[in-house]
Amino acid sequence: MFKKILIANRGEIACRVAATARRLGVRTVAVYSDADASAKHVAACDEAVHIGGSAPKESYLQWERIIEAAKATGAQAIHPGYGFLSENDAFANACANAGIAFIGPPASAILAMGLKAESKQLMEKAGVPLVPGYHEADQDPAMLQHEANRIGYPVLIKASAGGGGKGMRAVDKAEDFAAALASCQREARNSFGSDAVLIEKYVQRPRHIEIQVFGDTHGNCVYLFERDCSVQRRHQKVLEEAPAPGMTPEFRAQMGAAAVAAAKAVNYVGAGTVEFIVEQPPEGGMRFYFMEMNTRLQVEHPVTEAITGLDLVEWQLRVASGEPLPLKQEDLRIHGHAIEARICAETPDNNFLPATGTLTVYRKPDCTAFERGVVRVDDGVREGDTISPFYDSMVAKLIVHGATRAEALARMDAALAETRIVGLSTNVQFLRHVVNSPSFAQANLDTALIPREAAVLFHQDKVGLALAVASAVAQTLVVERAVEAVDPFSRRDGWRPHGLTVRRFDFEYLGEPLLAHLTYLHDGALQLAFGEVSGVLQFETLPTEGGARMDLQFQGQRQTVQTWQLGEIVHVFCALGATQITEIDALAHAGVAAADGGRLTAPMPGKVLSFAVKAGDVIKKGQALAVMEAMKMEHTIAAPADGTVAELLYAPGDQVSEGAELLKITTA
Repeated sequence: MFKKILIANRGEIACRVAATARRLGVRTVAVYSDADASAKHVAACDEAVHIGGSAPKESYLQWERIIEAAKATGAQAIHPGYGFLSENDAFANACANAGIAFIGPPASAILAMGLKAESKQLMEKAGVPLVPGYHEADQDPAMLQHEANRIGYPVLIKASAGGGGKGMRAVDKAEDFAAALASCQREARNSFGSDAVLIEKYVQRPRHIEIQVFGDTHGNCVYLFERDCSVQRRHQKVLEEAPAPGMTPEFRAQMGAAAVAAAKAVNYVGAGTVEFIVEQPPEGGMRFYFMEMNTRLQVEHPVTEAITGLDLVEWQLRVASGEPLPLKQEDLRIHGHAIEARICAETPDNNFLPATGTLTVYRKPDCTAFERGVVRVDDGVREGDTISPFYDSMVAKLIVHGATRAEALARMDAALAETRIVGLSTNVQFLRHVVNSPSFAQANLDTALIPREAAVLFHQDKVGLALAVASAVAQTLVVERAVEAVDPFSRRDGWRPHGLTVRRFDFEYLGEPLLAHLTYLHDGALQLAFGEVSGVLQFETLPTEGGARMDLQFQGQRQTVQTWQLGEIVHVFCALGATQITEIDALAHAGVAAADGGRLTAPMPGKVLSFAVKAGDVIKKGQALAVMEAMKMEHTIAAPADGTVAELLYAPGDQVSEGAELLKITTA
């Protein structure tokens, strides 16, 4: 076993690798960028080396600096994590040339599987089933269009060197192909340095099922069962589970054998994932086709660890140090069911727009050990950390394990309900909606689950107006009572010698203004009224380590509610869900003019890729005006209203901050 390793990554995977290394007595070296100087993964390691600027190309992609850091600190091996350099064959070769072990497959395997077209040709020779498509070298747009027409629509354009859903476009008809190809090639060029693509038949009602494989330097190779990753947005995974629902032992054995054949075809060593598209034809049954092989540890590896009871990072370290695989195929067993949810900084109701900001509040559910039924959180952040625009939007991974899928589903919903994040938008409530949706609950899975269940996934507020208003009013009173406890002259109990005290509260809820009145009755009761709603408000404060926590009763509901107020926004959490309500300070808003409707601003920090209009163009509301890149994804910016473009204020390639005015519009 190694004495010291360098972890060439950041965030939760760097923390994850460091935890296993520490358990095994292996010392660790972190690398960090300017943006990550105070990051959790830096503190998680024994040593740390600064390697450059905040952008990945200035730091985490600078493999020469990383190898220099390994040499300087005496690290015997480098763990690449996932993303960044994990599937870079030149980096793997450079490590070997420097006499440093690469904790991953040989460079030849990375190269063979790194290009989708070439890997499919290799898999065809190995007898692994393939989706009908075009995987050749000729990249002339006319040829690609011809091949797409031959295959038949819908087709999928995929970056040959890609991964993670980047450089991928589905095309439904021939007339849309050219524009989709150009967009796909541009994103592939920016993400992977190559705009080569392949074309495949777009499988109807597909499931995304992948097989975890492991090989060693002694010629052994096993599969550690499957994961279903069908729930996706923008071709990126949202929820993953193991084992795959509806999987028969016979079908599992067929897929496992195909995955091992794929790995052996490239003499694979270490952890890898063979990804398959599984077709679900109307007549029943399932058919699987090779999609790609990820030559690294996957983000979703914890669900495999949960059902097998194994530490895959430990296996990586042992195999890379020359040891044989710890177990044979016949020794591997499935225990229970596990589900992973990716908690991301984004706004699902706004097309999953990435969010940046500070984790002002970050409270995780109680975690337990695997053997007792797990609730596990893998993360690389702490309360008070900033989610920056330089890296992907994932905040944490929440993993649960149960004896059955139903038990795991219940644990996942409960764990998400206990998760508290304030300071930026996240997908936590969206994940709860997915977990409780009819399709997911009944394991009716395919990659179109999210659009199919859109009616119950988006723009949902399970807390409701009455509880939101009652919580915000009670939160204000809790804060006032805390002040009164140390300053009796600030007491606001509503007492007056005659009549009743009535307080006014101005709120905004789901974009609509709301006026509420709180009446202090003579018997000490509180009467809350707004709109057609009226009732007695009762609450009792409960112990808490942050915010205000209350046993609250209003309008026949009784809930344990926790609130935090950030500026004017009150964040409300309870078992039903979470919501926000704005408590407006009328004096602070006095004299503030309405926003100028002729401005178009950047919704997040990023880079301007292109403009679809020029000064003088007449535009319609909803028309695509510009494309930005942020958090490794492209985002189309649409016109907020009809009008005429007056001026473009930036050029393609310019970096802009959130709220920067991109162009001026003269509205009618």
